[in-house]
Amino acid sequence: MSEHETAPEPAPGLAVGELDTAVLRRWGDRGLDHLGRARAEIDALNVFPVPDGDTGTNLFLTFEAGVLAAARAPLGSDLAALTHTFAKGALLGARGNSGVIVAQLLRGMAQAFTDASGPVGGAQLATAFGQAADLAYSAVARPVEGTVLTVARAAAVAAALSSVGSSAEPAQSQSQSQSLAQTVSRAAAAARVALADTPNQLAALRRAGVVDAGGRGLVVLLDALESVVLNRPDDALASAWERPSVATALSAPVHGADPEGPEYEVMFLLEVGESHIPNLREQLATLGDSVVVVGGEDLWNVHVHADEPGTVVEAAVAVGRPFRIQITSLRPESSGGAPGDTTTSGLPRTTRKRGVVAVVPGQALADLFESVGATAVIGAPGARPSLAALLSAIEQCQGEDVVLLPNDSDHLVAAEAAAEHSRTNGRRVAVIPTRDPVQGLSALAVHDIARRFDDDVVSMTSAAASTRHGAVTLAVKEAMTSAGICRPGDVLGLVDGDIAVIGNDLVSVAADVIDRMLSAGGELVTLVLGADEIREREVSGALLLHLRQARPDVEVVSYDGGQEHYPLLLGVE
Repeated sequence: MSEHETAPEPAPGLAVGELDTAVLRRWGDRGLDHLGRARAEIDALNVFPVPDGDTGTNLFLTFEAGVLAAARAPLGSDLAALTHTFAKGALLGARGNSGVIVAQLLRGMAQAFTDASGPVGGAQLATAFGQAADLAYSAVARPVEGTVLTVARAAAVAAALSSVGSSAEPAQSQSQSQSLAQTVSRAAAAARVALADTPNQLAALRRAGVVDAGGRGLVVLLDALESVVLNRPDDALASAWERPSVATALSAPVHGADPEGPEYEVMFLLEVGESHIPNLREQLATLGDSVVVVGGEDLWNVHVHADEPGTVVEAAVAVGRPFRIQITSLRPESSGGAPGDTTTSGLPRTTRKRGVVAVVPGQALADLFESVGATAVIGAPGARPSLAALLSAIEQCQGEDVVLLPNDSDHLVAAEAAAEHSRTNGRRVAVIPTRDPVQGLSALAVHDIARRFDDDVVSMTSAAASTRHGAVTLAVKEAMTSAGICRPGDVLGLVDGDIAVIGNDLVSVAADVIDRMLSAGGELVTLVLGADEIREREVSGALLLHLRQARPDVEVVSYDGGQEHYPLLLGVE
């Protein structure tokens, strides 16, 4: 989401005084990064309500859906609009029991900010935490303590006490700054304490010697928010809570599904008026357990564990229009895997084949992507691939699982439409929002069909997100850019999609772009050469010499891309 950020970050060590759209976007980026790093740990903690080892993955995918929705929000969106967009994106992409609840927590925050005319302080954020917790409890048919709900409530109570305690300070600007920082810090601290106590509230956790997985995920997000508000490095709060139970969980055998529990997880989106929801929630509670119904504005995300999925769907059909219906077995033996044929997570290794579809700007890049197993579709800036071409490429893939790499922000809408259409025909299609071919190459580098599909998607998404992308091109007309006025023939250097350098020499501009990208760290530089082979090879040689002198520690790889319009595409991992 950082591409939309306009507000400068505060000076190091200076806490953020108000929660605005820039802070919300930074929290989204950092929270997603922290969830990605904690995903395997959280999966290992997953023993309740069903020990299926996917809570961390589900939370990551849910929060990611919110982050991506906010990234596509119109520039200039105010806090109320952006929070609403974030929450709705998470609702539409919510996965699993805990993911659905976290989506509801975000919706509670959005509702609390509805009337906010600008940034909010600690008192308003405390109100938002309280409303989020209330809404989450009301979404669950049979709330259970010792779960993410308990952690959310503890954070809300501490936040409310903090905002009351700081409101009497005399200096208004100072009290506002302290109010937000104290509100977030006390909420995060209370959440960590509540999480550590979850084994004392829930027998399943106590027997396994772990804390609640969903609650752990919420703590990760609150810790990320605290690091943003206090303007501390990512690892500044790493030692705030010691996790003795995590090592136990990671070294212990993965728990099998409860043979006496429901056999299936049923999830779908439902279009229906709010007046039908209370009765539907109660009816679903008679058909199964782990019932969570979240949403609003006539659109809901429904989650149920049941032995008879058909009866759950029928109950929804009776009151509204269910769609995106997903039915997943909660019992490993139901998947047909051979005994002992499991992944490192302890779940059955899938026998479903998997394909990758990549949109690329030229034939040479298409050949490169196809050489590593992808199906390539030609599409350049200003020449988006047709929906029919994407659907045809998906159909060419072997198996029912497909990863789609749009490799350009302009191609994302078409990719998502193709994925949605293919899902209605029984395929699992995941769109990784790569914005440049170098991000697609990074994603493909970690692609592993031996992993579970969700694990593979998360790994590829993380690899793409950690790759900064740049490019060098030539201006075709006079224009005002973020780096100043450019004129026809000027060499333009782009960093993460924005023009950052204007010059008259291809090599010097490209070197400047690389230096800027490496200033944030990096170990690998990828060069993708354009259509003019002689010129681009000379540029590549000059850049290799520059990097050998300036950054001898960095590895460099070079590919012939053959793309028009861009003499050079750049990536830094």
